[in-house]
Amino acid sequence: MPDLLDIIVRTSVAFFVLMIIAHVLGKQMISQMTYHDFIAAITLGSITANMAFNLQIKLVYMLTAIIVFSLITLLLTLVALKNRASRKWISGDPTVIIENGKILESNLKTLKYTMDSLNQALREKDIFNIEEVEYAILESDGHLSVLKKTPYQNIIKKDLVNMTSPPKEKFPVELIMDGKVIEKNLKQNALTNEWLYQELDKRKLSLKDVFYAVKGTNNQLVFDLYDDKLSSPIDIQ
Repeated sequence: MPDLLDIIVRTSVAFFVLMIIAHVLGKQMISQMTYHDFIAAITLGSITANMAFNLQIKLVYMLTAIIVFSLITLLLTLVALKNRASRKWISGDPTVIIENGKILESNLKTLKYTMDSLNQALREKDIFNIEEVEYAILESDGHLSVLKKTPYQNIIKKDLVNMTSPPKEKFPVELIMDGKVIEKNLKQNALTNEWLYQELDKRKLSLKDVFYAVKGTNNQLVFDLYDDKLSSPIDIQ
């Protein structure tokens, strides 16, 4: 009977500790997982299970282990938020596997991602003909993002108003991330720092104001500022 009561107490403690940690670590832990999230979830689950049922290990030791591991996980998350290079190592990098309608076999091989897996992921997006795809990217959390070729894209009201021959879609070019210019992307797309700063000047912005900037599929420029001027951001409950 004492053992049964001990299990009930330890299981209850494990549940509430895990709930608290889930709130501290944030929503990303319960969404599709990156390398970092996957390792953290498995380890926390294992420690919590031992906390509940392994009566040979003192409860205080298990609590110490789960708190220390949670702090490490939180620290890595904060590092990933602050440093893009670290974020790539901690969370992984998106990888282009279809570019300009062509499958990049070398990237598939590197990712150990088969054509069967690719076709399945496309079918889940209601794409049964791979020829419809202009770009496909395997994101760091394992899901596939797809940009269709122009003739296969869904028509929206804007298209009906302007029924001219659409321009060829281009892949979005990230220009600024975390307030820093991505020099590699500028160079690969024949863009210059001078051009970028001119675009900032046109909008009366400086680099320190910009969190993220991208040149979109139709060459439109989008600048997201650190100061979004939102008094009450929406949070879906």
